[in-house]
Amino acid sequence: MDRVTQIKIDRNSDITDVLSEYSAAGVLGAGDLAKGTSIIEEMIGGESTVFLGLAGPLVASGLRNIIADLIRDDMVQGIVTNGANLVHDLIEAFGGGHYQGAFGSDDASLHDQGLGRIGNVLTKTADFETFETRIQTMLHDMDEELRENISVAELTSELGKRVDDEKSILKTAYEKNVPIFSPGITDSMLGLQMWMFQQDNTLKLNVLKDMTLLSDMVFNANETGGIFLGGGLPKHYIMGSNLLRGGLDRAVQITMDRPEGGALSGARLEEGISWGKVKDTSKKATIIGDATMLFPLMIWAVRKRI
Repeated sequence: MDRVTQIKIDRNSDITDVLSEYSAAGVLGAGDLAKGTSIIEEMIGGESTVFLGLAGPLVASGLRNIIADLIRDDMVQGIVTNGANLVHDLIEAFGGGHYQGAFGSDDASLHDQGLGRIGNVLTKTADFETFETRIQTMLHDMDEELRENISVAELTSELGKRVDDEKSILKTAYEKNVPIFSPGITDSMLGLQMWMFQQDNTLKLNVLKDMTLLSDMVFNANETGGIFLGGGLPKHYIMGSNLLRGGLDRAVQITMDRPEGGALSGARLEEGISWGKVKDTSKKATIIGDATMLFPLMIWAVRKRI
């Protein structure tokens, strides 16, 4: 039985030192954070095909550069996201932005000022108006024959092809040939704009077509790894596809949700073993906390190590 080592840091400590101290302590959330960081390091530094699941307003909260850099540096091979992160990536690419707000804001006043609130982040209605105009232009620019039976991954690639912003997740993924899947894309402002476009133009989105590409990636992988920022549909899409190969080999989840409600977002990764979506021999860590706070620290540590 190993004794808990008391955490020690000083002015010369860096992030790798801190996480090493956490690992030695090995208790409560500190141990999970250290363990999860080591598993991500093994994924990225090994032979894993790494899928990154993005739930929640991660781009709006400031993780855009970190995600794009992971793609650019060949650290992830597939992205599964909600539609919102695509929208907010495009808003930034079109010259818009996201602004610091407060949870206790007067929302009626914000509405009158043309501002929308996402927790403690603000967006401008004018930026969404620009988004709507630019998206319609992009959709018109796509080949009509492709639009007759286009998958989500093909759509996100076509959008990335037309983005003029080197910091964009969509553009970086297009340039690196990393597919971006978004099975719930219609539940977003992008989905609304596609529906509006479809009223007078050809656009048939084939979400089942994505499953061929995703399943091929899973089948052809030596190992698979899943990094889940939040849960929901992105998490299940990755886990469900890995059912085809007996489950994920490595998995790390950062979530603030609880398991008692039975929803996947709060379920610990061990639950996936019962479904065959996570191997019983897999290396895994569930970290309870804010992904916008913890994930940058973990990636910082991984980059220092590899």
